[in-house]
Order: sequence, then structure tokens, then C-alpha cells
Amino acid sequence: MSGYSTQIRDYAFGDQHFRIRALSDLQQFADPDALAEIAGISSAQWSLFGQVWPSGELLALAMATHVVQGKRVLELGCGLGLASLVLRRRGVEIVATDHHPLAEVFLAYNAGLNDLDAVPYRHMDWATGSKNMGRFDLIIGSDVLYERGPALALVALLPSLMRPACEVVICDPARGHAGVFTRGLAEHGLRLTTPRLAAAPGQKREAHLLYYHRGTEALQ
Repeated sequence: MSGYSTQIRDYAFGDQHFRIRALSDLQQFADPDALAEIAGISSAQWSLFGQVWPSGELLALAMATHVVQGKRVLELGCGLGLASLVLRRRGVEIVATDHHPLAEVFLAYNAGLNDLDAVPYRHMDWATGSKNMGRFDLIIGSDVLYERGPALALVALLPSLMRPACEVVICDPARGHAGVFTRGLAEHGLRLTTPRLAAAPGQKREAHLLYYHRGTEALQ
């Protein structure tokens, strides 16, 4: 017995269709070995990884058409892995990361559900990073700037993961911490192009797709 219930949800991006195993609702919780507690994830936060949030869906939509040929890509806070699976289907070299103890299990299940090879996964605490990750041409994430602390942690972490020429694409639902993140990345030579604004699928609230680049051409 897993201790939580799940459901399968369907997503489509153009002619590409994906099935995602998600938690049934935000009331689900199971931490019998206290792994989440050890990781600093409270019972109130535990279920958040198990949903595809509107910003995550918008990031996946963006990755369905983003120029990725020949790029090595890292996803921050992958959760259920929708954006990583979109890139995996496109044949991209993608590494998915998260801090939740069940993220790897759900990512692997969802890869199989969509007849895809397993997505390489690494556990990552933004405060400490992960050793031997290498460097990436493109780093993506959705709703990762939810508080000032995580935004600053990412500013400190990302330079060790970026190649000299690199892009960072963040889908942010305007939680108010993009400014400190943008200023921090600017100190490492990454410039913010004009944010693209788009309504997250099924939502009226606008989410920002923030594109940063260093040593690459700005997106038009």
C-alpha cells in the first residue's frame, strides 16, 4: 500500500499527447519512513510535487517548440516531470532534478506510461547542489521562485551548472521574487530578454515565461 491515491491526467501540446500519473488531490500524504521530514518537507507541502500546476504546463508547452537541438538540458524541481518528458520525446539530453523523495518514482512511472526511455534523474537540494552534474546549455524550471530564499539559493547554485553560453527559462506565476533572481543572474552575465506573457492553460492569471541568456542570441 502506497498510502496515497493517484489519477491519470491527459495533456496535449500540438499533436503530442502525454499521460501523467498525479496525486488525486492536495490532501494526499504519506511519509512512513520520514524521508520528506528529513528533507525539510512538511505535511502541508508534501503533496505539492504531485500536481501539474498551470506554470508547469506552460513550461512544457514552451519546451514543445523551444530550440533545443544539440543542447544539454537540466530541469529544476521537475515534480511529475511533464516538461522533461516533452523534451525526452524530442530526443533531448535532459536531466531532471527535484528534492522530493517520490519525484524520481513518479517520473519513472510517467516515462513508462508514455512509452519513453527513463529520464536521468538526480536528487538536488538547491542549498547544497549535487556533485558531478556537469554543465548545461539550457536550464528550465516552473514556479521555482516561490519565496525569496529559494530564489537566492538558485542564484548561488546556477553558475556552477551553466556552460559559458547558456540559457535559463523560468515560468513564474508572478509571486514577486523574479526581481531578485533576475538581478542575481545579471551579476553572472545573464540578460533577461523581454518576458513573454501568456495565460497558463485553463487559467486567467498570467504567468511569465522569463528567458535569460549569456553568450547566445536573444529569443525573438
